[in-house]
Amino acid sequence: YGYTIVNDVTARDVQMRHQQWDMGKSFDTFCPMGPWLVSADEMDGRETRVRCWVNGELRQDAPTANMIFDIPTLIETVSRGITLYPGDVIATGTPAGVGMGFNPPRYLRDGDTVRIEIDGIGSIENQFAGGA
Repeated sequence: YGYTIVNDVTARDVQMRHQQWDMGKSFDTFCPMGPWLVSADEMDGRETRVRCWVNGELRQDAPTANMIFDIPTLIETVSRGITLYPGDVIATGTPAGVGMGFNPPRYLRDGDTVRIEIDGIGSIENQFAGGA
């Protein structure tokens, strides 16, 4: 297996209305990934730093060691109830600093730019286009 960057996009308004996590995460254009896959023998995902900027403002900055579950535990847990196949993607979740965690919440707006960088992988940048 290997590592890449996943922009864990969530439509909080839809998610809160339905109280179902998947409803707010499954729209077309959600979950951009890249810029490429780095094989597990090329990097150690346990101590890798994850950063996220919104319009140039650093919002998230944490090592993967601070995630709730480490990668082997995630794979073990998911595979208990789901058959995994080559090419399947498991997203680890995100460090503290998401928009709904601010008081008041700071949700993305039309035109905002989100940049995610993970040491040893690179970065991806996406512009948010709000729906009607």
